[in-house]
Amino acid sequence: MEELSSSAIGAPRFLTLLVTGFAAIALLLTVLGVYGLLAYSVIQRTREIGVRMALGATRGGVLTMVLKRAMRLVIMGLIIGLAGAAGESYLVQTMLYCVHPDNVLLAAAACCLILLTSLVAAYLPARRAAAVDPIQALRSE
Repeated sequence: MEELSSSAIGAPRFLTLLVTGFAAIALLLTVLGVYGLLAYSVIQRTREIGVRMALGATRGGVLTMVLKRAMRLVIMGLIIGLAGAAGESYLVQTMLYCVHPDNVLLAAAACCLILLTSLVAAYLPARRAAAVDPIQALRSE
C-alpha cells in the first residue's frame, strides 16, 4: 500500500519540491541583488552622504533615505512581478497542487516575504551609509 501511495503522489511531490527550490533560489537572488545594488549605491554616494551629514543630516535621516530608496525599488519590482505573475499564472496551473493561480493570500504572503527580506538586505548598506564620517568622505576625493 505504501508503494502504491508513494507512486501516486511521487510526481506532484517532485514538482512541488522543484518549484520550492526554484522559489528559494529566486528569493536568495533577490536578497543578494538588493544588497549588492545598495552597497554599490552607498559607495558611489559616499561624498554626497558626507556633504549631507556635514550640513546637518542626522544618522537616522540618512538611514531612512537609503531604506526609502531601497523599498521604492523593491515595490516597483513587486508591481512588475505581480503583473507578470497574473498573466502567466494560468499557464503554470497544471504544476500547482491544491493551489489556485488566483490565490490572493499566497501572493500577499510572497510579497510580504520579499519585502521583509529586502528590508533586512537593505539595512546593512543603509547602516554603513549612516556611519559615514563627513570629514573622511569630503577628504576622500
